[in-house]
Amino acid sequence: MLIHKGDKVVVLTGKDRGKEGEVITAFPAKGKVIVDGVNVAKRHQKPTRSMQQGGIIDKAMPIDVSNVALIENGKPVRVGLSVSDDGTKIRVSKKTGNEL
Repeated sequence: MLIHKGDKVVVLTGKDRGKEGEVITAFPAKGKVIVDGVNVAKRHQKPTRSMQQGGIIDKAMPIDVSNVALIENGKPVRVGLSVSDDGTKIRVSKKTGNEL
């Protein structure tokens, strides 16, 4: 999975199409990411010791990584891998070839 925590992404499909946000959490095994302010659902929360006040809270839900694209210079780009001279993998933009 080439999208990591902290990346700025744009949503390509779904009800939140066109929204931009930062990746809060990435789940590589499931192929999903949680993006700040995207795919927000209402959840009914019971009062607990850690959260004294119950009620309806907004919770960001995971979105499939194929439905988001990394942002470079304000535009969505596809991400590829390139091997550097010392043998480490680096992420590169498919459009420009620049390192991300």
